[in-house]
Amino acid sequence: MATARPPGCGCRALSRWLLGAALLLGLRLCMELRQAGSGLPGRRDPPGPPRLHGRPASSPPRGARRRQVTYVRSERRALPPGGGSKPPEPSCCGQRGLPRRKHPRWHIELQPWAGPARSLDEEASRFLNYISTTQIACDHMGTDSSATDSSPSTKPWLVCLDDRFGLAHQIRNKRCRLYSLGLGNDDAQFEVRMANDGCEVHCFDPSVESAHVLASQRLWHHRLSIDWRDPHPAVAAQKLHSNTRKLGSVLNEFGHHKIDVLKADLESAEWKVLENLILEDVLEQIGQLLFEIHLHWPGFEVSGSESSVVRFWYSLLKELERRDFRLFHTYKDLSKPQIFLKKDTFNASSCYTLCWVNTRWK
Repeated sequence: MATARPPGCGCRALSRWLLGAALLLGLRLCMELRQAGSGLPGRRDPPGPPRLHGRPASSPPRGARRRQVTYVRSERRALPPGGGSKPPEPSCCGQRGLPRRKHPRWHIELQPWAGPARSLDEEASRFLNYISTTQIACDHMGTDSSATDSSPSTKPWLVCLDDRFGLAHQIRNKRCRLYSLGLGNDDAQFEVRMANDGCEVHCFDPSVESAHVLASQRLWHHRLSIDWRDPHPAVAAQKLHSNTRKLGSVLNEFGHHKIDVLKADLESAEWKVLENLILEDVLEQIGQLLFEIHLHWPGFEVSGSESSVVRFWYSLLKELERRDFRLFHTYKDLSKPQIFLKKDTFNASSCYTLCWVNTRWK
């Protein structure tokens, strides 16, 4: 005799089977969506061409139209109506990464000693002769593209405007860019002339009151000091306005791939800054270097015996030569004390202005 089923047993089994099938179907759909890279259900990419991830934008060629860097603060800008405190400091430029450079070097290669005695006399004689002798002739020097007779003996800051190096062409086409590194120097005649003639001029000085100030149509002042090292993150986080950067970091932040002219008057910090430009391969982005060097003492964080200090200076300048920079103008400042490492025996000034041109600049 057949046993009777309890009422409702078949319906419960069918319900459990259907629930299990639905769960399996849902799991399979989730796995297919994940494999297809669609993300969470309901998220869709905006219409248009597919986006490329992980590939940085390529840098524009030299002849292409230069991207405009938009600044939003000017010294002529008024305060909000009704008085009150100053408006918040805007950021100068958007984040635009540069192509990744080679791995930085740790130290420069020192040149052989000037003589077997390794004496200060030998090193000083070689160094002073080197900075007093130009390596390339520049037929047109000045601070504007129309200069014909610039009287180089009376002007320390000069650029080479020969057509073979391209700076005059860049100025005429209003595509020249100049960086001026200083420490509270009020004399800005060179920068003003270059801006008036068509250069986009950026002056870096930590004493500027605002982060970015537009002084004229093409002349900017930035509250930044160019150093040979970036500040430690823990120290920078404690400061409201961290105003110290390496030049390579500033180029990354501003999105500038080329500097036609770099002028530096850093009051004895020039040796370490120049070393940083060499070690991090920033020189290849610079067309002309105008540096004021100071010889009355070794300079910030330069140590060792007097002869080894001069050997270090000389080795830095030879590194410029290895990278195809050639000295086209040298200026001995007779208005400064005539001393060399606190000595007055070498007929040397404590201050020289040296101007180099990158012979591979395009």
